[in-house]
Amino acid sequence: MVNRHRGEISATLDGREWTLCLTLGALAELEDAFGAQDLAVLLKRFSTSALSAADILKIVAAGLRGGGNQVTPEEIAQMRAEGGITGFARIVGELLSATFGDSNLEQTGSNR
Repeated sequence: MVNRHRGEISATLDGREWTLCLTLGALAELEDAFGAQDLAVLLKRFSTSALSAADILKIVAAGLRGGGNQVTPEEIAQMRAEGGITGFARIVGELLSATFGDSNLEQTGSNR
C-alpha cells in the first residue's frame, strides 16, 4: 500500500500496479536529466513548460526507480498506461503533486 505522506503513488502500467516515488535520489536524477541547478528550477520547469514524451518517460522512470522497482529505461519505454499518453500525463501529475504538493505547483503556474 502506498503512503501519500511519503510522496508515493500507485499507477497501473501494463495491467500491473506499481509504486512510484520521487525520492531524493530520483529528484537528483531528474535535476541532472533536465539540467536544473536545484529543486526550485526543476519545479518551475515542470510547472511552466509543456512536457514532451521524453520528459514524461524520464519522470516515470525516476518515479519507478524511486519506488524500488528494478526496471530498465527500455522496459519503461515499452509500458502502456490506461488512456495512453493522457494516462501517463495523469501519472506524472499525481507524482509531482505527491512530491511537491498541489499548492507549490499552482503557485508556479501549473496548467495541468
